[in-house]
Amino acid sequence: MRILIVAASCAALAGCMTAGETVSFKASNPQQQALMRDGQPALVSRQKSSLVLVRPASRQLQANGRPVFVVGINNLGRQPVEFRVGQVEAVQHAAGSDFEMKIVTYEMLVQEEKNRQVAAALLTGVAAGANAYSASRAGYGTYTTSSGRTGTFYSPTAAAIAQGNAAAQNDAMIAATVETGQRNMAALEQTVIKDNTLLPGEWYGGQLHLAPPTDQGGAQKSYTIVITVGTDRHVIDVAQGPAGA
Repeated sequence: MRILIVAASCAALAGCMTAGETVSFKASNPQQQALMRDGQPALVSRQKSSLVLVRPASRQLQANGRPVFVVGINNLGRQPVEFRVGQVEAVQHAAGSDFEMKIVTYEMLVQEEKNRQVAAALLTGVAAGANAYSASRAGYGTYTTSSGRTGTFYSPTAAAIAQGNAAAQNDAMIAATVETGQRNMAALEQTVIKDNTLLPGEWYGGQLHLAPPTDQGGAQKSYTIVITVGTDRHVIDVAQGPAGA
């Protein structure tokens, strides 16, 4: 059930982009099977005491963006097994060499969201200040008589109306900023994979975010994700390239 929720909630996160590239999987041993799930490529890897299902979190990945995968893990054994995000590895293969791809953890994503919220709050504050200043000047005006005489006037009623409108607009902007931040935090909490102890027969899953692979001049990118569950090591070979290539 959690895995279905993760897939459905994917669009709430910045990692779930739509444009650019697609991925495919290659079975690296007889215990693996590459297949299609709901029109998307997936890979099932079975080891002695665990099964891992991996699929992309969206139908297309943003070129040069972070690849995001939905990972489902099933404990096939009779004892609890540990899954630790810190034990997940990702390595890109390019020009005959291997390069580490950093795993972007839940804690990193939360910190990024906090930083985004600070920036959004500053921009909202600037906009609110501009609104308040404009409202404070709204009661002032100029006039010209038929004889050509000019002057200024102040309307308390116009000023009060403008200030009331500005206050309402500012409240709405601030509320929207807070609501967006809370919604993004909730999405991260619900969807991103974290450390977990799987009881016998239990399924657990979530989104796995990786640092972007190095661009290969528009050519296909190749990398390997190693997911450790207890003593099992699931080696997932991924090819990522332009959509339709």
